[in-house]
Amino acid sequence: MRSLTTLELQYAHRFYGFNGEAAYLHGHTGVLTIEVEGSVNMGVNMVFPCNEIKKTAWSVLKNFDHALILREDDPLLPAILDVYEKQGIKDGHPNNVMKGEAFKTELATAYPDCRLVVTKETMTVEGMIKIVYDLLKDKLNIVKLTFSSGDNKASQCYESSLEVDRCPLCGIALNEEGVCPKCGYKKG
Repeated sequence: MRSLTTLELQYAHRFYGFNGEAAYLHGHTGVLTIEVEGSVNMGVNMVFPCNEIKKTAWSVLKNFDHALILREDDPLLPAILDVYEKQGIKDGHPNNVMKGEAFKTELATAYPDCRLVVTKETMTVEGMIKIVYDLLKDKLNIVKLTFSSGDNKASQCYESSLEVDRCPLCGIALNEEGVCPKCGYKKG
């Protein structure tokens, strides 16, 4: 059985080198749907609590919300960083509180203090799915991701591969010691 959750991301980007409207800096509301699979946890009668899927995903994906996403070779990147430096916000600002943990993968690097994500490839809906799966594949048993942005939509299915030990009382993932971080249940 599957549990699904949806997240909304507001972001700006452009398709550097693209011949068309998308070459201009523009913004989107992106909608990401995450489907996880597993057996129904008899204690709470669900595969995985959707609010916990969202919490796990959001801890990383909030770097994309209200952020600028540029390809690493985009000539706007140094100009943006220069402007941020001159404004004194390159290394963060006290009002910049919507930020996740910085990350660096083969596909993308997040600079939370700058509200900036730098990608290896052009940030398309397909590209976002690749990045999201790479960031979350070891945290959630993802079997399908769907991302839509404007008129563009893509989805990708994955083999169920991750077995997650879950609390029989509240359904969330147990930590490395077999303890539920939410209610304190300990696997015996």
